[in-house]
Amino acid sequence: MLAYHFTARDSSAWGEGRHPWEVWPDVFRVTRYGHLGVQLFFVISGFVILMSAWGRTPRAFVVSRATRLLPAYWVAVLATGFLLVVLWPVGDVAVWEVVTNLTMVQSALGVAHVDGVYWTLFAELLFYVLVTLLLLVGLTRGRVLVLVLVWPPLAALAHTSGQDLLATLLNWYTAPFFCLGMVLYLIHRWGPSLLHLLLLGYSCALAVGVTATRFPDGAPSVTGATPSLGVVLGTVSVIPLLVWAAARFAPRGRAWRWLTVLGALTYPLYLLHEYWGWYVLHLVAPRLDRWAALALAIAVCLALAWAVHRLVERPLAPRLRRALQQGLDEAAAESASGAAADPGRTSASTTA
Repeated sequence: MLAYHFTARDSSAWGEGRHPWEVWPDVFRVTRYGHLGVQLFFVISGFVILMSAWGRTPRAFVVSRATRLLPAYWVAVLATGFLLVVLWPVGDVAVWEVVTNLTMVQSALGVAHVDGVYWTLFAELLFYVLVTLLLLVGLTRGRVLVLVLVWPPLAALAHTSGQDLLATLLNWYTAPFFCLGMVLYLIHRWGPSLLHLLLLGYSCALAVGVTATRFPDGAPSVTGATPSLGVVLGTVSVIPLLVWAAARFAPRGRAWRWLTVLGALTYPLYLLHEYWGWYVLHLVAPRLDRWAALALAIAVCLALAWAVHRLVERPLAPRLRRALQQGLDEAAAESASGAAADPGRTSASTTA
């Protein structure tokens, strides 16, 4: 994703009038496909979110997701907002837009994202709502299989029939990728049964289909070139295999602990890299070799991600978790006591 935004996606980071594909003609042919990292992200999310939800209560799931997403997101919005409002006002961002972005539901209000990568988080939130509903009715393998079967076509039907609100709420574009991840988790947990494999192929076919319908999805306007449809669809087809292999053959042991640290940085890095990386390139590209400028931009983004993880996520997440858990427990207790009191009041009034 970093390679895509820094060497393929159009911006003024390399200088006015200099397009990234002109600076990087040798690597652009590969990095222009980096936008497919979003599809990979959704497949991984489908796998990980279902795994984290299994065996949990709805309240525990909501708390775990909120504490994972919100602290880093709030800091990233404020940091990028400060960059674009004060230091480098290239995005025409208003302070009120920064404030609204803190809710993570700015898409529902029609408010522009402070950073374009935030669009994926609204899709994530809608997926979390769906998983929470599953937890409320009871999360079972059978219900997940039914969901995988009916969710993507229903969402796509809402889109093709012009029901825009319903299509948005049902995540019509991302549904097949989330479903791919969920099926991969079922295979990881229960094995590759014939039904699992059939639904894997079904979800993969739907993922290829929605990708093809959006091809080239504005790529010429942001990368200066139309990507190969064959490469795009081939990459989407391989994504499930990559996720399965990562889960199946993930290295374990203390010697590989650095991978855990690197994994912890991926979320804040994703949130911060685009505009902060472009800003660094804007400052140093006129003075440094292109490779040195790129390396410095990546290093700064990694340093920012580490700072957010170490100074924000690690100390704040436990406190937020306790506060949310306490608040939800108190609300549940009040609801339970209110429900217990109602029959008595009803009985008394009836007797009178």
